[in-house]
Amino acid sequence: MLAHPITPTLIRHAVATHARRPALEDGGAVPLISAAVLVPIVQEHHGLSLLLTRRTETVETHKGQIAFPGGMVDGADRDRVHTAVREAEEELGIPPASVEMLGMLDDLTTPTGFCITPVVGLLSHLPPLQLSPGEVAEAFMVPLAFFADPGNAEMERRSIRGAVREVWTYRYGGHVIWGATGTIIHRFMDILAAP
Repeated sequence: MLAHPITPTLIRHAVATHARRPALEDGGAVPLISAAVLVPIVQEHHGLSLLLTRRTETVETHKGQIAFPGGMVDGADRDRVHTAVREAEEELGIPPASVEMLGMLDDLTTPTGFCITPVVGLLSHLPPLQLSPGEVAEAFMVPLAFFADPGNAEMERRSIRGAVREVWTYRYGGHVIWGATGTIIHRFMDILAAP
């Protein structure tokens, strides 16, 4: 558990003072695909929650997995923040003006060839959602306090394409949150717990 309660002020400070680490190109033969996700924190009357999605079984990649709203960077995107809020609007109908942008977390490279930039955004309330039927099967909230409890995190080391990786998993309300999403959440909790 964190030694202090998670508040919007704590999150703003933690993200603003975090020394972000962008991904380094590993010189591989295949260039990484740039992507960004919105890590949407919603203020509810009983506390702060993360908004997550379950992808449909018909999307091109990561079928049925739990994810943050996001996707590949388009040539017209100004930056990673623009990608994240554009995708959140396309997938969930979240108006960009309703998101207070707090900053970016460390890039995450995946075994599937993506370089994901997580962008943290705070919403003062959850706007009415309009799920993109081709991409999002479900949207749901998980209290940040759940992720802040280390007893809810499971870690295993897996050898993936010759490299050993830590895979973080959370189980909540019948959902299994793992892979890139689980790792981003775990890293975010570490940032919030830092003194």
